[in-house]
Amino acid sequence: MTKLRVVVLGLSLSSSWGNGHATTFRALLRAFTARGHDVLFLERDVPWYASHRDLREPDFCRLEFYSSLEDLGRYHEAIKEADAVVVGSYVPEGVNVGRYVQRMANGVVAFYDIDTPVTLAKLERGDYEYLAPNLIPDYNVYFSFTGGPTLDLLMERYGSPAARALYCSVDPEAYPILEEEKRWDLSYLGTYSSDRQPTLERLLIEPARKAPHLRFVVAGPQYPAEIEWPENVERIDHVPPSAHPTFYARSRYTLNVTRADMIRAGYSPSVRLFEAAACGTPIISDIWDGIETLLEPNQEILLARQPDDVLDMLGSWSDDRRGDLGARARRRILGEHTAGHRAASMEQDLFEAIRRQRQERPLALAVES
Repeated sequence: MTKLRVVVLGLSLSSSWGNGHATTFRALLRAFTARGHDVLFLERDVPWYASHRDLREPDFCRLEFYSSLEDLGRYHEAIKEADAVVVGSYVPEGVNVGRYVQRMANGVVAFYDIDTPVTLAKLERGDYEYLAPNLIPDYNVYFSFTGGPTLDLLMERYGSPAARALYCSVDPEAYPILEEEKRWDLSYLGTYSSDRQPTLERLLIEPARKAPHLRFVVAGPQYPAEIEWPENVERIDHVPPSAHPTFYARSRYTLNVTRADMIRAGYSPSVRLFEAAACGTPIISDIWDGIETLLEPNQEILLARQPDDVLDMLGSWSDDRRGDLGARARRRILGEHTAGHRAASMEQDLFEAIRRQRQERPLALAVES
């Protein structure tokens, strides 16, 4: 198989603090390089992640930092000579970075959107924080966190030549089943988001108020100090990826909460969904189109609309039944949604883009002459 030289410009690989991008990139790129490819990851050196780094020297790719768009020029040759350059969502000065890459790269260029519904909502508002509409047609591939109808929208309205689903995933070796004493009846792991908070209120905080005898936990940074937590809700500011399996193993159930833009788009699974399932922890989730294509409701995942739905699940399911649901979810995820599956998919799409580029270049030269 041909070895690909790939440069990735992503939000962060070095720090998982306050973002899900790092764990997504880590799993994907570890599996991608295991397939024989070479990866250079370029990360903008910003104070927030610099002070919270939990992966300084990855063993699966090269990690380098740049301080500004001008400083990115130090990697001009690597970008120019790469077989593929991938720019991620939420990269600082992402529009200018994208233009630079599209101008300099000889190989194919791709956009990896780990936030597709949020991105599209921003574009609709004229908010071009890290992507502008006129960049999309010049990305040879648009890797999208969201599948389903959104892929057609990206191609038909925004002119993407190839929009392809590239969901988040999980590294099974990093997310095993562990035997731990149960500490919480329901857990939630996620950074604060204003548009997730109403769902968290409805599906965890309100159940906690109604059931003071049960134990809950919310783990993640950036929650406002003014939030009034019930006494039976434990708060943890940050759980590093290495501790996620232990966190899930101590949870009888864990909650999956989806951002509003992603609920509207559907087909937008969270990385936490895959990670918890890989650990065999039963998941209670909010509801959105396409979730049934990933995990079967009532067999591999539980869906809730109201606080009483959650309390019924917490109170009525036996340990054996709960364990069976978690085991079925784990089998499904390991069979279809590991980092290895995603790496193979990305590899195939990049090779297809390279073939298209090679076919199109002779035609472009003929027209120019």
